[in-house]
Amino acid sequence: MKYNEISHFSHPQHILKFEYTEVPFKCDGCKEVGIGSRYRCSFCDFDLHMHCAIPSLSISHPFYAKCSFQFLSRPPGDTPRYCNACEKDVTGFIYHCDSCGFDLHPCCAKLPTVLDDGEVKLCLYRKVSSPCHRCGRKGRSWSYRSACKKYNLHVACVREMLVENWHELYFRHGKGSGKSQSRILSLKNTLQTPHKRSKGKVKKCCEMAALALQFIISAVLGDPTALIAGVIGTFMSRA
Repeated sequence: MKYNEISHFSHPQHILKFEYTEVPFKCDGCKEVGIGSRYRCSFCDFDLHMHCAIPSLSISHPFYAKCSFQFLSRPPGDTPRYCNACEKDVTGFIYHCDSCGFDLHPCCAKLPTVLDDGEVKLCLYRKVSSPCHRCGRKGRSWSYRSACKKYNLHVACVREMLVENWHELYFRHGKGSGKSQSRILSLKNTLQTPHKRSKGKVKKCCEMAALALQFIISAVLGDPTALIAGVIGTFMSRA
């Protein structure tokens, strides 16, 4: 459920207002990159993903049928912990299963199991046997795979791409630098298409792969409905 304004335990001094942004931000709850829907305090430059602003106190997940995940404001204990979905460190808000010891970033915990716009259908898997188009390896983290089984991307690899582009767009150009940041993710050379340069079907295939990547990125960023403005389709269709 979406509210225009909320109060939040992590930022009690001000009300947080809902807004939609095409500029990347760092969530002050889970400490991960976000885009699209967020709750924000403009006075303090404080941002929260939707999933972090209005969390579920406890959740279950189909990949871990025996687990019950509880929402925590910080990782338990003193030992460094990592997310079992993307394999990245957990340093802020977290869903934790006390009995199994599994951890999930809030946005990873809420990743849609299916992304489908009528043209591209992507399914989330705990493990897949085919190699990732980004790193070329199998296994590793959760993966999104296309229904045609031609495209596969680790959630961990998508997070790595986001971190690379985060530094490029957010820090080099300066936070909130306006139109220079409206082209959010320029992921040149991210995916290596196995096809040689040729005609119609290959071009369409690459365009579909670009759209698939676009869906996955917006889901990992915490808003599957976000429209990523970038040059993904351009560079892949010209591959």
